[in-house]
Amino acid sequence: MSENQLSIGVRSAGPRVRILDLVGELSGTTGEILRSTYAQTAGEGVDRVILNFSRLAYMNSLGIGMLVSLLVRARRDRVRLAAFGLSDHYRELFALTRLDQVIPVASSEEIAVRSADPDDLPEREY
Repeated sequence: MSENQLSIGVRSAGPRVRILDLVGELSGTTGEILRSTYAQTAGEGVDRVILNFSRLAYMNSLGIGMLVSLLVRARRDRVRLAAFGLSDHYRELFALTRLDQVIPVASSEEIAVRSADPDDLPEREY
């Protein structure tokens, strides 16, 4: 993958849950890909979108801004966001920006998927 690119794979994790696998860089120049992929995904009757950051190579402040914009859109669409696969560095960024208070960060894909049913997940697993 060349510089300044992002690709996003979409996987189903249940009838109304989708995982977006982010690969590459999330920045101001790649944010449109995230917006358009989310729009297509949310238009399928999905009520939960899980962001997989495990293959994200780079994210800058504009990428954080794209996540905030995505969160605003998701709330308007009544879609809940969650995340997993964050490196220690990006977990720290989520904490510093308080994104982790509005986008739950799971320690694994399995836990993130299980969190699609809030009654199935004890809080301590996040």
